[in-house]
Amino acid sequence: METFHYIVESIESDYANLRRTDIESDDLKLVARALLPPEITEGSKLKYEMLQYTMED
Repeated sequence: METFHYIVESIESDYANLRRTDIESDDLKLVARALLPPEITEGSKLKYEMLQYTMED
C-alpha cells in the first residue's frame, strides 16, 4: 500500500483542502473533516496510509 504526504492548505467548514507534498503538484484535494484528525489546523502535515489520515511530526 502506498503512502502519501499532504499539507492542509485551508479549512472550509466541514472540509479541508489538502495539497500533496511528496510530488510536485498544485492540485488540491477536498476531504471531509470527519476523515481527518480532529486537531488539524491550516499548515498541518498529514500522512495518508492504510486508508487513514494521521498527523506527521
